[in-house]
Amino acid sequence: MTASQSPAERAAELRRRIDDANYRYHVLDEPDIPDVDYDRMLRELQELETAHPDLATPDSPTQRVGAMPSSKFAEVVHKVPMLSLGNAFSDEEVHEFVRRIGERLERKAPVFSAEPKMDGLAISLRYEDGVLVQGATRGDGSTGEDVTANLRTVKAIPLRLRGAGIGKGGNRTASAIPDSPFPIPKVLEVRGEVYMPRAGFEKYNEQARLHGGKVLANPRNGAAGSLRQLDPRITAQRPLAFYAYGLGEVRGGELPDTHSAILAQLKAWGLPVSDLVQKVTGADGLLDYYRRIGARRDSLPFDIDGVVYKLDDLAGQREMGFVARAPRWAIAHKFPAQEQTTTVEAIGIQIGRTGAATPVARLAPVHVAGVMVTNATLHNADQIARLDVRVGDTVIVRRAGDVIPEVVSVVLERRPPGTEPWQMPARCPVCGAEIVREEGEAAWRCSGELSCPAQRKEALFHFASRRAMDIDGLGEKFIEALVDGGMVHSVADLYRLGLDQLLWLRMVLNAGTRADLLAEAHDHLPADAYAALLRRVDVLPAGPAEDMAWRVALLREGVPPFAWNPKKIATKWAENLVEAIERSRDTTLERFLYALGIEQVGESTAKALAAWFGDLELIRHMPWPLFKRVPDIGGEVARAIGHFFDQPGNQRAVDELLGRGGVRIGDTHAPSARLRGELGLAALLADLEIPKVTRIRADQLAAAFPSAQAIAGEQPDRFVAAGLPEEAARSLAAWLEDDDHRGLLVRAGEALQTLLQRLPEADAAASGPLEGQTVVLTGTLSSLTREQAGERLQALGAKVAGSVSKKTAFVVAGEAAGSKLEKALALGVEVWDEARLLQYLESHR
Repeated sequence: MTASQSPAERAAELRRRIDDANYRYHVLDEPDIPDVDYDRMLRELQELETAHPDLATPDSPTQRVGAMPSSKFAEVVHKVPMLSLGNAFSDEEVHEFVRRIGERLERKAPVFSAEPKMDGLAISLRYEDGVLVQGATRGDGSTGEDVTANLRTVKAIPLRLRGAGIGKGGNRTASAIPDSPFPIPKVLEVRGEVYMPRAGFEKYNEQARLHGGKVLANPRNGAAGSLRQLDPRITAQRPLAFYAYGLGEVRGGELPDTHSAILAQLKAWGLPVSDLVQKVTGADGLLDYYRRIGARRDSLPFDIDGVVYKLDDLAGQREMGFVARAPRWAIAHKFPAQEQTTTVEAIGIQIGRTGAATPVARLAPVHVAGVMVTNATLHNADQIARLDVRVGDTVIVRRAGDVIPEVVSVVLERRPPGTEPWQMPARCPVCGAEIVREEGEAAWRCSGELSCPAQRKEALFHFASRRAMDIDGLGEKFIEALVDGGMVHSVADLYRLGLDQLLWLRMVLNAGTRADLLAEAHDHLPADAYAALLRRVDVLPAGPAEDMAWRVALLREGVPPFAWNPKKIATKWAENLVEAIERSRDTTLERFLYALGIEQVGESTAKALAAWFGDLELIRHMPWPLFKRVPDIGGEVARAIGHFFDQPGNQRAVDELLGRGGVRIGDTHAPSARLRGELGLAALLADLEIPKVTRIRADQLAAAFPSAQAIAGEQPDRFVAAGLPEEAARSLAAWLEDDDHRGLLVRAGEALQTLLQRLPEADAAASGPLEGQTVVLTGTLSSLTREQAGERLQALGAKVAGSVSKKTAFVVAGEAAGSKLEKALALGVEVWDEARLLQYLESHR
């Protein structure tokens, strides 16, 4: 606010600028300010209205946040009934519709306004002097429900029309907008559709599934349910939009004499109107529009269930009149249904690239939106439990846009007797590894990360990435082709790739068609080799460039037995890639662990495992509870590491890498002496997460029994004698009755003894001068990278963290240090510059 502006003037300016931003975003689709500026102006207006309550107006943008809940909706009687439309399902019905109008009005080629039929909720908006005063649902056409408070939260609906001015004393007046001969009527009732865009619907459901909330069945139900919330604050959180398509009551003003011109005028007044609205002539024009919109249906950002044809001139509409509760001058031409009922024949799981196990319903074939559907996603086990989908159920299946068909509900009254709830399988159907669920998550995953064929491409891409094995030049496109062509079946196969294979792969990938491949080969191969290739390729289909089928078929036959002519083909890139593969054989333990792609194991966890245990052979055979002895590794991460190495396929993959792959880990060392103070029977018992066995109870057990093996075979009364309460003793005994639990306890006890035997004696040098201290790096360092500085500090015993707290020992601040430096100063944490860091590192070499 400038010094010359009063609060009222500033509030008026902010409302104008925010209204203009909404108009450009929702009506013109031409946003001219970033979201951060929009939010800043809205906050400023809220602060002004809070400080000066007399400045608040019903049409202020701040009123969109939602009012207090209502106990019920009031009835609204529509002055002009909100009629329904007749439906057409065939070309013949459309021709008949046009023929009747043509004969009645004596017109050979009537002109129509053709519009998409939005799949949402019909509503009316009543504006008086250009200000929104009421919003209502269609209801039964004569009487609807007052949902004004909810509609105010929909940003696409203007609270004040463009051109509505302010008269003396702050009263609103209707005025014309520039380039428009029509002033806003005294009363203007706008009809339209509130809908939920597909992207918003999918995002809302994704978050609902993630947090265990209720998902929306489809965008239409989502829109209808959102508008009928008694608490407008809930509506304000839903991703709703609006399109205007017509008028109801109009008093005190004139309007254009055609429907298409009225829509254009509504858009000028700030109301969103679909860009798909178009004037067409005759039945052929209508059907052409229907087919064009139908072809775009799946790519539209919202659901439509057909198109609407309206006679364009209003005089013709009045002459045609109405029949029953529908106009004779308009009709809805429906698309094939996007929802159908069918039965569930089986429920299986599908393993994705990242190992996610997605339940899939195998369905009795059914046509949905013009496509034969036999499978539908059930998203995750929680979604199945919420829907209670069972084999044999009759279900409603939905297919909208590019979204995979999904089961949205079960027809419970048609459930056959004897059905059983579905359970997630214990093993991956692709590789046989264990299916595990992350604590607190809805997703289940195959734990055969490295060995599962379904995850092979993702595993290879991660394995070769810069921070893993750093195989420069091995990109995603190459990996796709290597796997699809059968040239690579496991990560170890990367180390068998040679120059000939890579050159052959590049030639096949770069060929647009079979003819392109042969032309390329003719230039690069000797005559006899070219003739041999010609015979092989001749049996393959001549597919287009985007069709990989013939390329994959050719790659699967293997590399042709011929030598390349180095004078006619570029080989440097392939030589560099072979060299990068060879160079990656020599690596460090932390890089190798990170490259394995273990769920929950990022770079910092891999670094910690390598530093504390030092030996891959120790890590890969260690029961999961012992991993919790490493600082910052909790139960979830420890179990993920244990699950990975528990899978025989993953162990075979590691063996292959170290064996025929020739990978060499050069920094193997004894476990850290710092572990000595972290290990013991009591700590192990606490880490096993046995119900009712707290650290205090674990200490009592460790004092009474010599080993984990001794505890594994005892009875509850012995645990009570050791000091445990009866409830804790019974819980421990019940836990031990499970063979897997008892076996884990015995294996963990044996691993504990092995680890203790391999530990070196602790001394001051092993601990380091920064042992137990947390350091944060921020800004840019000139002498070394932050990663290098972090490694040097960790070598001195420090823990390098990403955020500042009261427990931070000191912060190293380089150039352009930001919020972390500010927080350190606010908390009184010591701050070092780069010079002091270098001096300290030099003194502790």
